[in-house]
Amino acid sequence: MSTYTIKDLEQISGIKAHTIRVWEQRYNFLQPKRTETNIRTYSAEELKTILNVSLLNKYGYKISHIDKMSTFQMEEKILGLNQMDAQKEKVVNDLIKEMVSLNMSNFERQLDLYIAQKGIEKTITEIIFSFLERVGILWITNHINPAQEHLSTNILRQKIILGIEKLSNVQLTNKRIVLFMPESEFHEIGLLYVHFLLKQRGIGVDYLGTNVPVVDLKFLTEFKKVDYLFCHITSPGKQFKLAKFIDQLSQIDPTIPIILTGQVIQEFKGAVASNFQLKRTLSETITFMNEI
Repeated sequence: MSTYTIKDLEQISGIKAHTIRVWEQRYNFLQPKRTETNIRTYSAEELKTILNVSLLNKYGYKISHIDKMSTFQMEEKILGLNQMDAQKEKVVNDLIKEMVSLNMSNFERQLDLYIAQKGIEKTITEIIFSFLERVGILWITNHINPAQEHLSTNILRQKIILGIEKLSNVQLTNKRIVLFMPESEFHEIGLLYVHFLLKQRGIGVDYLGTNVPVVDLKFLTEFKKVDYLFCHITSPGKQFKLAKFIDQLSQIDPTIPIILTGQVIQEFKGAVASNFQLKRTLSETITFMNEI
């Protein structure tokens, strides 16, 4: 059975760990267990509860009032929230709840319902991205069971690919960008999301995908005009060395801009050649796309 730390709850719910501790002292809706070293652990049911509590509190309900509600009453109040943002957050919360319960038929049903109502593009930008933002860091740090990760990501992968296929093939620029991930990197969702955003903007994409040797990139750039190389790195294998990888990439044509993004890049402090651009946030990546 999955258990979660207070930091996990903070990441997923958006409620600060300090606030969660205060709520535990004053109210009854959370009753964490403690390890032999006195570290709090939370069950999947408590994760679901904090998601309900955080959503109701954000949209006007006092904690003292929420504390007196049953789970059914909380769910009923959430269904009554009319604000558009609240409805989006409810869908994301429901996806998280179905994921932790390993109820993937309901997980996919939630996505399909939103697609039917809003279309695939809005589902990706409003729901899937928010979901990934809240739980993605837990996947790559092994704070969520691998079964939960694999089942969820495979469904999300299918939906993002569907979104890419639904977009128009009309290119608004003659620039082309090659998307790839290094050898031993298989976390593809982030790169697929970038593919979706680029195609949405009418930018030509050559999608190489996961586990691409640098020698193959070098071969490609020698025989095909490439305007940009774009690499997303989330959680590569244990043998991966970022500094070595960047050094290998620097052996490719130095006139080609190389864009590096992803969780690993956020923490990199080393120097890079002038044709490298490190994008540490999604907003920086989107700014780059808009400038192509």
